[in-house]
Order: sequence, then C-alpha cells, then structure tokens
Amino acid sequence: MSPALVAAFAWLAGANVIAMLPSKRQHWPSAYALMAVGAPLAAWLWLTVGLLAAGLFMLAAASVLRWPVVYAARWVRARLR
Repeated sequence: MSPALVAAFAWLAGANVIAMLPSKRQHWPSAYALMAVGAPLAAWLWLTVGLLAAGLFMLAAASVLRWPVVYAARWVRARLR
C-alpha cells in the first residue's frame, strides 16, 4: 500500500475519533485543522494513486465534515444568485 493511502486511512480514522469526542465548541476548530490537512492529502492521493482514490477520499471526508460542506454549498448558492 502506498504511503498516501496509509496517510488517508489514518486521516479518516483520526477524523472519526475527533467526531466522537464531546466538544463545547461544536468541533469547528478541529474541522478547520482537518480541512487544512485533508486538502493537500487529497492532492497527494491524486498524484500518487489516482483520481478514483482521491475522489473516494473526498467523499469519505465530506461524510465526516458534513456541516462545513453544507455551509460551503449555501455560500456558493448565495453567490450565484
């Protein structure tokens, strides 16, 4: 298995552990950190493994970080109007 895949699986496992932890701040600081690490990781996956692996990683990341994705979609929709 490539190092990019190992890093992606570690990111997904860590993101799920972070999502299960109780938080008074609604997990937003953790979400920002996960997004900052996840975006270059997706690019690394794309370059080393391929587009399919990067796309599957992005879908899995979006399932963990669903509220930032929802807010980004709302922001884009408001900008397009």
